[in-house]
Amino acid sequence: MNKNLLSIAIILLAAAIILVNLLKPSVTEGNKEITSAEAPTSEDIPGVDLSQVKEGNPAPNFELTTLGGETVQLSDYKGKKVILNFWATWCPPCKAEMPHMQNFYEKNKGNDIEIVAVNLTNMDKGKTEIENFVKEYGLTFAIPLDEEGTIGAQYQAFSIPTSYIIDSKGIITKKIIGPMDEDMMKNLTNEIN
Repeated sequence: MNKNLLSIAIILLAAAIILVNLLKPSVTEGNKEITSAEAPTSEDIPGVDLSQVKEGNPAPNFELTTLGGETVQLSDYKGKKVILNFWATWCPPCKAEMPHMQNFYEKNKGNDIEIVAVNLTNMDKGKTEIENFVKEYGLTFAIPLDEEGTIGAQYQAFSIPTSYIIDSKGIITKKIIGPMDEDMMKNLTNEIN
């Protein structure tokens, strides 16, 4: 009986998805009618231009305060390769990824490679929890706090962890959704200048 209910639920869900796609509202742009899926994404989140954070574009600069109280800007790292990571303490894939990040950082910090691990503080459990996490995992790279959630939204960190590989000129070369391991970080940073 449970299998029948599950089958019916799946069929209803599929039908709903098809119906939504058929009834998708459209937007007129000039004389051309486009569906909302093709509409510019800059209007999806007020005040955030999602088209800025695409591979091949300069990484938008930001200024945040680290867990240690220092003010950092992404532009401070120009001239170095950067892994820009967005995470939270409650995220299991983030927990799995952090030891790899720390090992990679320790092996590469003298090679002009930096890790900037932005904590999505507005979605996390508070600074004490973040401090405990950093201590537990022995993290020594920069941990800026996105207390308002604006940088996470700008960088489309809707699923975490989300990371961006940024070359020494400040250009986004790759966006990765999900956890990375040490080999993946090594390969991604070896591929860029």
